[in-house]
Amino acid sequence: MISTLELRHIIETAFLPTRCVCSIRFDSLNIQLIDPMTQQELLTVAGVDPKTLGSSRAIARLIAEIKEEVRLRGDAALEEVGQA
Repeated sequence: MISTLELRHIIETAFLPTRCVCSIRFDSLNIQLIDPMTQQELLTVAGVDPKTLGSSRAIARLIAEIKEEVRLRGDAALEEVGQA
């Protein structure tokens, strides 16, 4: 299995230039994405079991899912602005 330090590094660099903070406590991984320009939180994913991220494919899948969620939230925010 990949070390927690390596896992954090892979995930945090996958979201650049967005700031990503990963913390691991008691077998639970929390991922927080922060907009580098506004410093606003874009998304927080809590309670990911690091044991499920034992392969590069599993890590890539998690990253892709999170990126898609951020994209969908961004699209929804743009729609709200357009309706105002």
